[in-house]
Amino acid sequence: MRDTFSSKLVDLAHSDPKLLLLTGDHGYGLFNSLREARPQQFINMGIAEQNMVGVAAGLSRVGFKPIVYGLSAFIPIRVLEQIKLDVCHDNLPVIFIGDGAGFVYSHLGTSHQSTEDIAVTRAIPNLIVMSPGDRFELARCIDLAYDSNLPVYIRLGKADRGDVHSKNLIFNLGDLIHLKEPDPSDTRVTLVATGSMLKMASLLCESFPSLGLVSAPSLKPINARHIKDLCEKNHTIITLEEHSIYGGLGSIISDVAASMSHATVKKLGIQDRFSEHCGSYEYLLSEHKIDFESLKVEIYNCIYSSEQAAG
Repeated sequence: MRDTFSSKLVDLAHSDPKLLLLTGDHGYGLFNSLREARPQQFINMGIAEQNMVGVAAGLSRVGFKPIVYGLSAFIPIRVLEQIKLDVCHDNLPVIFIGDGAGFVYSHLGTSHQSTEDIAVTRAIPNLIVMSPGDRFELARCIDLAYDSNLPVYIRLGKADRGDVHSKNLIFNLGDLIHLKEPDPSDTRVTLVATGSMLKMASLLCESFPSLGLVSAPSLKPINARHIKDLCEKNHTIITLEEHSIYGGLGSIISDVAASMSHATVKKLGIQDRFSEHCGSYEYLLSEHKIDFESLKVEIYNCIYSSEQAAG
C-alpha cells in the first residue's frame, strides 16, 4: 500500500504543480521518489504538526492542494482542533493521511497506537473519512479524495496484509464493495471489514465458506441503501475493524441497521481498554482478540447463534 501511495503522489505531482506534500518529519524513505522527481512540492514541516495543519489551510486558500502526512496518532489525533477549525470549518481542500493506524507501532506503546481516529474524525462536520483495505482500494481513495476538493482523512494501516482485490477498482464515495455473497440456503451471515482487517476477513471466509464478504473503504459518507440491502439479505452482519468498537465501522453499520427489524449486528474490534503490554504487532492483535484464531471462535459463535435464531 505504501508503494502505491508513493507512486500516486508522484503521478499527481507531475500532473498538478499545485499539489504539495507536507510531512511532520516522517516518511523520508516513503517520499524519496517524490523528493527526487518534484522536490519543490515536498515540504518537511518538522515536529510541529499543529502548525503544519495551519500552514496547509493557508496554502489551500491561495490555490494549492496540500496533502498532510503523519502517523495516525499525530495526524489526526494530535491536531484535531486545527483540522476542525482551520480546515473543516471553511471546507478547505486538504487531504490528511494518517499512517500506521491501529497497533502497527506496537513496540512504541499507547502513545503511538491509534484506535480511535475513525470515531473522532467522523464527528467533524465536512470531513470525509476513508479506510482502504489494500493497494487497489487505496489508489481509488486517493483519486476520490483529490477530485473531491473537500477535506478528507485517509486512514492507512502500515502493516500491509496483502491484496484482496486483483485489479483496479471503480467505486464512489460511500459505496460498499461486495466481494462474496453469503450462502442463501445457510444462515445468511456477512462479514463487513475495513482497512487492515479486510485481508483477515478474506482469510476467515476461507474457513467459513458460507460467509458473505463486504469491504467498506469509505466510512463517511456511507451509502445507507447499501447497508439496508445487507440487512434485508442477512440474518447477521459481523463488522471487523482494527479500531475501537465505539464509533467506528460497527457503529456506522449499527446506526443504519437500527431502523431495520431483521438483522443483528455483531461488532468485532478493540474493546474499551488500552493495551496491557508492548510487543509485536501480531502479539497485540492476539492480546485484543482480533487475531485469526480468536476471530475464528467469535465467527463460529455468531454463525451458531444465527442458526439458532433462524430456527
